[in-house]
Amino acid sequence: MGPPRLDGFRGAGAVRRANFVSLAFKVELPARSWEKQDMNNHAFSRRQFVCSTVSALLASRRATQAGEARFIRLGAPPFAKTDDPELLALAHRKLGYRAAYCPKVALDDAARIKALTDAFAKHDVVIAEVGRWVNLLDADAEKRKKNLQTVTDGLALAEAVGARCCVDIAGSFSTTSWFGPHPDNFTDKFFDAAVENARRIIDAVKPKRAKFCYEMMGWAMPHDPDCYLRMIKAVDRDGFGVHLDPCNLVNSPEKFYRNADLLNECFDKLGRWIASCHAKDLAWEVEMNVHFREVCPGKGALDYATYLKRLAQLPQNPPLMIEHLAKAEEYDAARQHIFEVGRKAGLSFGD
Repeated sequence: MGPPRLDGFRGAGAVRRANFVSLAFKVELPARSWEKQDMNNHAFSRRQFVCSTVSALLASRRATQAGEARFIRLGAPPFAKTDDPELLALAHRKLGYRAAYCPKVALDDAARIKALTDAFAKHDVVIAEVGRWVNLLDADAEKRKKNLQTVTDGLALAEAVGARCCVDIAGSFSTTSWFGPHPDNFTDKFFDAAVENARRIIDAVKPKRAKFCYEMMGWAMPHDPDCYLRMIKAVDRDGFGVHLDPCNLVNSPEKFYRNADLLNECFDKLGRWIASCHAKDLAWEVEMNVHFREVCPGKGALDYATYLKRLAQLPQNPPLMIEHLAKAEEYDAARQHIFEVGRKAGLSFGD
């Protein structure tokens, strides 16, 4: 569900930002270590990548113009006082949810994994994501090794339980916060390490259906749609996907006021790779410097009409997961707001 809310920064999503860069199709990169490696079965040309990206953009625009839409799989914690797979699935459906965070289950508990998979499939509730929120770039080598295994096991669990993805941040070189800012988080060293970690995780699991995703942040790559495109090309694995949390990308007044443009850029450039999404909102607390605060959907400025319309047009039907709220009543209010905006736009939530 993302890093925990921090009172000092009013939510982890508010500290993961990105730069909004104008639309560009061709990505030119300096030679790096990952480009010099023998790619063998994974290699594809820059021209193929550019062509596929342009094709995805055109397909996305055609879908928008044609008004194609699928129902939106909204999800959130159901606050159900049960661990029973059948009752958990029904608790989601009772609230109108068609997606869920992965319930607690150990990777070696084959019986519970099967029970969860069967129950959630029976009631058509998609397991959206397995969150493994650790620092893959920890300064301590032993912690790095342990964290890499934690995320690898998370992807294995996502594959076993039928989740759309396993998600983590790419990490941070900060020594004071596992997801905090550091000047080296925007260097080739960081990029190459993130690429190598993604490859190692994916190659260890060899997933057939689940994706491994990095969540975009404001002070660590991938920090905007163009950087994510670069990373997709560099990782060069079908098992690598995109996790979209648009509030994490808003770190300036321009992006705050023009967040519909930012949303459209994300879907235009990354739509075909999106595996799962987060739902929250941002409010601007006016003080002597820019301060955005995470709030319940509907109490901020995010253009949910644009968000929901673009999400509903994706053929892979990515889940939309509400997060970072404190209690059931807040999740209820968020759910009702999203339902209201979506239905006014002519969208369905599978009910």
